[in-house]
Amino acid sequence: MIIFMTGTRVVGMQSDRRDAIDLTVMWAMHDALRRELAHLDRITTAADRDTRRVLATAAGWRMFKQALHAHHSAEDDALWPALRRSLAGHPPELALLEALEAEHAAIRSVIEAIDAALADPQVAPAQLGDLTDALTTGLAGHLTHEEGGALPLIQRVLTAEQWVRFGHVHAQHIARDAPVLLPWLLDGADEETVAKLLGPLPAATRAACTDEWLPAYIALDRWSPGTAGRPSAGPAGALTHLRVRKRDARR
Repeated sequence: MIIFMTGTRVVGMQSDRRDAIDLTVMWAMHDALRRELAHLDRITTAADRDTRRVLATAAGWRMFKQALHAHHSAEDDALWPALRRSLAGHPPELALLEALEAEHAAIRSVIEAIDAALADPQVAPAQLGDLTDALTTGLAGHLTHEEGGALPLIQRVLTAEQWVRFGHVHAQHIARDAPVLLPWLLDGADEETVAKLLGPLPAATRAACTDEWLPAYIALDRWSPGTAGRPSAGPAGALTHLRVRKRDARR
């Protein structure tokens, strides 16, 4: 990941900035979250699936929450504050950031409500279904809102140093669960995206991912009941030394 421009005045994006910006991780994370929302929708609408049992005991629900929490925490810690500083004196753009932060809080509240419902046998299936519908609708809307508003804004106003810092903070947030979250992020990605995500990693980490973490992830069948308690492969924290490289923007 990487992004650019100093100062408080919003200006048109220049070609050198665009060339220096790589949004691959952002797009890959959004693609992965949409993939999991599709799984969640199938689970909650299938007549032959016990939604409560699946969400309460499947590794897929836990992984989804881990990845979303890591991604949103990194944005809250390093992306929105940097954008806010660069956008001082620009009320419309600042209002966009406030809206995106409010969406984070709303999504977090819905997830907490779902977990509370899963722990309470008195909660009716219909109520649980309403909550999962709210999560699917809210997160899908948030991703679209961010892609249409925040990503172009990032390309216009952030400095290279600010974007690199966000990349490092993002890596720190996923590092503890890297053996699970990196394969999760790569699931369904095209070859170019996989190469860009794995390329910056130390050789030992790439080897662990391809030889241990990915096979364990594939074998897990993460949305099956009873998989939440299975151990993940590989040593935790192996992405601590993730490095950000300058690449062409994906989209």
